[in-house]
Amino acid sequence: MKKTNAPLTILMIVLLSGFLIFAISGKNKDQKMHEGTAMYFPAEIDFAGEKTPLQISDVRERLDRELLINANLDATTVLIIKRANRAFPIIEPILERNNIPDDFKYLAVIESGLMNATSSAGAKGIWQFMPDTAKERGMEVNDIVDERYHLEKSTEAACKYLQAAKDKFGSWTLAAASYNGGMTGVSKKIEEQQVANYYDLALTEETSRYVFRILALKEIMKNPDKYGFSIFSSDLYSKLPTKKIEVDSSIADLASFAKTQGINYKILKIHNPWLRDKKLINNSKKKYEIEIPLEGY
Repeated sequence: MKKTNAPLTILMIVLLSGFLIFAISGKNKDQKMHEGTAMYFPAEIDFAGEKTPLQISDVRERLDRELLINANLDATTVLIIKRANRAFPIIEPILERNNIPDDFKYLAVIESGLMNATSSAGAKGIWQFMPDTAKERGMEVNDIVDERYHLEKSTEAACKYLQAAKDKFGSWTLAAASYNGGMTGVSKKIEEQQVANYYDLALTEETSRYVFRILALKEIMKNPDKYGFSIFSSDLYSKLPTKKIEVDSSIADLASFAKTQGINYKILKIHNPWLRDKKLINNSKKKYEIEIPLEGY
């Protein structure tokens, strides 16, 4: 029998296997990039029923940029899609009840990734309110209670802002842009440039991209398979069933309170992130609703 060099043969097989895996993964990535932009670029798209003028070259290119970026932010976009299954059923009826177009749920997506995030400027929560703006819209913000972390209440506050912006500008698209650029900032640009359409305005880099980021996430999240995001329904994050307990007095120790409800402090804070301290001081006898999960903890 002819003698073979076994170690060398094994090494060659390993190297060949690695090359094939690299080639296949590279091909899949290239294919996804292609499918995520040119092949699936929408023939038309709108924000809150207001048509996006894709016949304008810079408008088309700006949307293409955001589609390409977000279609290839694999883990980030997957996580957003998973979280949306939990957050959207809470956000959607509040938008509807306040006569705010459903598309504004995607504004919350680009603001925070549907997480209770904190920006470098100090904006907090899924809707990213600054402290003063939150208070102006009726939210309690202090070291004990911060309702910017309360999804229902912060969504209600966002609706108030958006309706006021729509009343001011007469356009949902400009209302969305003002959520980033501010009503005063957008008004100033309109006055300076003598145009009243978002797509005709020269804005700051962030505000200029803002609505296009919303449109891109809307397109991808409504058509995830087209952009390479095939997620089993069982892998989506779901809201756990809960009960609500009304309290109108102080709670000296939230950890002890949690135990009386059959849960622990961690679970209490997960379901009530607006509780910012280890206690709840309530000298004014304000009524709060605390959510207690019934299963899944």
